[in-house]
Amino acid sequence: MNTLTDLLGNRWLWTAIVASTSAQVLKVLLILLLERRWHPGAFMETGGMPSSHSAVVAALSTGIGLTEGWNTPLFAVAATFALIVMYDATGVRHSSGVQARLLNELVEELRAVVREGFAPQPLRVLLGHTYLEVFVGTLIGIFAAFLAFRVL
Repeated sequence: MNTLTDLLGNRWLWTAIVASTSAQVLKVLLILLLERRWHPGAFMETGGMPSSHSAVVAALSTGIGLTEGWNTPLFAVAATFALIVMYDATGVRHSSGVQARLLNELVEELRAVVREGFAPQPLRVLLGHTYLEVFVGTLIGIFAAFLAFRVL
């Protein structure tokens, strides 16, 4: 077997990649539509609408369910992995983003009080997702899997 050929022919992997990429492209387009600004850098950012993490794991687990069966150990592993990723995106990672925002605000207030030389680097704020962002990402992943394994 040719490993490269096997990798390039892995429909489950490519479906997950297409779902993730679609979510990231949609993120850039939503910023353009809703905020009226071109921000192509959002394609590489985590956080925001929709969740590409949710899209990738939903596409993978749905593709496995559609092809291997919904009652298989492989689907159980993929679905459990997907639930952990989605839970983490809305829980720990989202909370970290909220905390980063608050700490950045405190640093700005301290700059006004503290003398020169106080210049810590701001923390990244877009770390996690809201429930709606995860839900929309999940729908993108499910749609990608149904398109790849039922339509094409």
